[in-house]
Amino acid sequence: MSKSINIREYMRKPVTVDQNVTVSKAAQVILKNKLSGVAVVDNDEQLVGMLSELDCLRAMVSATYNGNIPGAEMVKDVMTKEVETNHPDEDIITVAATMLDHKHRRRPVIEHGKLVGQITCRQLLGAIKDFGGP
Repeated sequence: MSKSINIREYMRKPVTVDQNVTVSKAAQVILKNKLSGVAVVDNDEQLVGMLSELDCLRAMVSATYNGNIPGAEMVKDVMTKEVETNHPDEDIITVAATMLDHKHRRRPVIEHGKLVGQITCRQLLGAIKDFGGP
């Protein structure tokens, strides 16, 4: 791959959930959209975390085990709050390498402080294949 390709060309609009919804409602969004996770936003649509299907499953199993109602927890209480982000003009190989290093399947893309997209391993794989060879 001789030329640098930025993630702007491959990122997609992220599916989001509000931090104040229940895990059950967020899980419905994940299932409906056939995703492995979603971006979590506040009332101003600012990124505040990420929620994976594993986060939902962990919360629901824990609630069941502890005699609570599965899915009743709030997303803000179970999401990942410290989220690595990327800028749309970053190179796909650099982004892919950091995602591999940190074992991330998806990464929110921020520009001028706003959530503008999301890049996933699947999109990165497609980009590398498009520009890397047969």
